[in-house]
Amino acid sequence: MSHPLGEYELVIGLETHVQLKTATKLFCGCATRFGAEPNSQVCPICTGMPGMLPVLNRHAYELGVRAALALHCEIAPFTKFDRKNYFYPDLPKSYQISQFDVPISKNGWLEAAGEGHTVRVRIHRAHLEEDAGKLLHPESPVGRADYSLVDFNRSGVPLLEIVTEPDLTTPADAHAYLTELKQVLQYTGISDCDMEKGSLRCDANVSVRLRGATVLGTKTEIKNLNSFKFIVKALEHESERQIRVLEGGGRVVQETRLWDPVVGETRVMRSKEEAHDYRSFPDPDLQPFVITAEEVERIRRTLPEMPAARRRRFVESSGLTERDAEILTADRAIADYFEACAALHAAPKLLANWVIGELRKEMNERHLEAESLAEKLPPARLVELARLVEDGKITRLVGKDVLAEVLTSGAAAGRIVADKGLAQIADAGALEPLVDKVIAANGKTVADYRAGKKPALAALIGQVMRETKGKANAPLVTKLLQDRLGA
Repeated sequence: MSHPLGEYELVIGLETHVQLKTATKLFCGCATRFGAEPNSQVCPICTGMPGMLPVLNRHAYELGVRAALALHCEIAPFTKFDRKNYFYPDLPKSYQISQFDVPISKNGWLEAAGEGHTVRVRIHRAHLEEDAGKLLHPESPVGRADYSLVDFNRSGVPLLEIVTEPDLTTPADAHAYLTELKQVLQYTGISDCDMEKGSLRCDANVSVRLRGATVLGTKTEIKNLNSFKFIVKALEHESERQIRVLEGGGRVVQETRLWDPVVGETRVMRSKEEAHDYRSFPDPDLQPFVITAEEVERIRRTLPEMPAARRRRFVESSGLTERDAEILTADRAIADYFEACAALHAAPKLLANWVIGELRKEMNERHLEAESLAEKLPPARLVELARLVEDGKITRLVGKDVLAEVLTSGAAAGRIVADKGLAQIADAGALEPLVDKVIAANGKTVADYRAGKKPALAALIGQVMRETKGKANAPLVTKLLQDRLGA
């Protein structure tokens, strides 16, 4: 994902909105369930009816603190909520309850593994705010209808906005940061970070400047970034666009732009002044909040091991490669499952190969969620299967089929092997007739091998394996073929 900029330097700051994993909204008791009928999860508070008083969701507040601690932020002992005033049809109160000058946290950092280097990004602030509703634009038989609909189910859903300093200089580093951020938030139980459901949304502030310059260039804000892939593409395109403007003698205009994935470019959404005047002021319906040092420490003690620390431990104590550790820790449930398996077996690398390879393949094909894996395939069942292969009782090829059967039927691997006669054939006397049959039936391949074409041997081995439905001991088959054909 490297991105050549020539004599220019790209400067990126990210604003990430994360939906907190709560059952109810930030200031009322309405549900936050995704996919409900439009306007079925609303009340007078989240729809801005006169006279209604908001009440802070304590769990949402603690999740915000939890996330901030995971991002090494300073926690404010005193915080308040403010009214951010602007008009938009999906904002029923004509103001958003957010945090202006006293956020719950600030001055944090997050490190991520970039391409050959460590990316360290400073977190400017992380603050709580409520979400707006959602505008829907129906289509008519002749195109877009001349009206819009609004669904207030999201109105009041708790968000944590995480704002970085402009520390990122490549699209690849931005991708690395967001990947690490997503993992941290999922590990800590802050959010499911499902971008398709809007649980994680990102806006990017982008500017370019000549290398060595100390003054930032004029920035544009890019919205509508609903996948990490699109974020990278949008950053690449926008930096190239700004450079073309500057090289052509023009001036970059501060504006908000949308990413259009269909045509692969950013386009103007609206012009943006140097600073918005939202006329923010303290919300008179919400009292300031205080959190003690003891409460902060209580929340800190509940934090799990972070993904980066877990990756290091897997490499150092389990003998895994960095790539293996990266794959296993990408999802906390998978990492937990691997550790439960490794606790039952002395060869963690062997188990890692099963989890990373065949098991992940079966999960993808069956649409099996990682959270339900231990119930569907208890760790002891996978360990039993791995031992059958390790001890030579079945071949690796047969093991793949047995794994599929274990997931389908729930039966133990040993029982499946016994019932279906899948034990490995390691008796030379039983394999010799099959080897002779394959040699006789594949004259051209035999001639190729004898002529020095070594890959032909693999083809003959494959034929014997097919004859035995994968049960033949491959090293023994190889030796028998070489003995007959001349090594």
